Amino acid sequence: MIELVVMDMAGTTVADGGLVEAAFTDAIAEVGVAESDPAFPGMLDHVRRTMGESKISVFRTLLDGDETRARQANEAFERAYGRRVGECTEIDGAAETIRRLRDAGVKVALTTGFSEVTQRQIIDALGWDGLADLTLTPAQAGRGRPYPDMVLTALLRLGVDDVRHVAVVGDTAYDVGSGLRAGASVVAGVLTGAHGTAELTEAGATHVIDSVRDLPAIVRVH
Repeated sequence: MIELVVMDMAGTTVADGGLVEAAFTDAIAEVGVAESDPAFPGMLDHVRRTMGESKISVFRTLLDGDETRARQANEAFERAYGRRVGECTEIDGAAETIRRLRDAGVKVALTTGFSEVTQRQIIDALGWDGLADLTLTPAQAGRGRPYPDMVLTALLRLGVDDVRHVAVVGDTAYDVGSGLRAGASVVAGVLTGAHGTAELTEAGATHVIDSVRDLPAIVRVH
């Protein structure tokens, strides 16, 4: 019996049309790496491969652990994404799926690798205030994906007694890794975002589905 579904946002419930890459380009330029820099293509490739990971962690890796520059880049990223947040749209059927789950008594938490400010901007842009039972960011939980902190924090805050009663859904291997580390019995990868079937399966997804609309059938909500 699934009592809680922990859902990723960008790529899973929210389509952002490549805003992450655009915001990254602005952010990395602010710390001195232009698109013409020989290092830029490799950095962008790393960003693509680590979609779903906490953004501050990505910048720490790219900038060789330089905390000052990583924080500067992360703040620039958040500002750049925020300027474009109006371009975000709902992935078809996402809000309906969340309402369907909640109507069936399943609690829903929306999670992200972004900051709380950016998450709030996305929610406001989509008119999703109050749609989910809980929203969470890495800073609010302790660590971002692939660590299990956001999943476990959602479980604790929403009063779920057993990790086996949790389902996790996301579009990246980092979402899958987070769900597995948390002990969720359903860890579903969706094909609407960054990673494909091979990557999600290799990461250990229990299910790979076309979109979040297919989730109710997996968690047996009618």
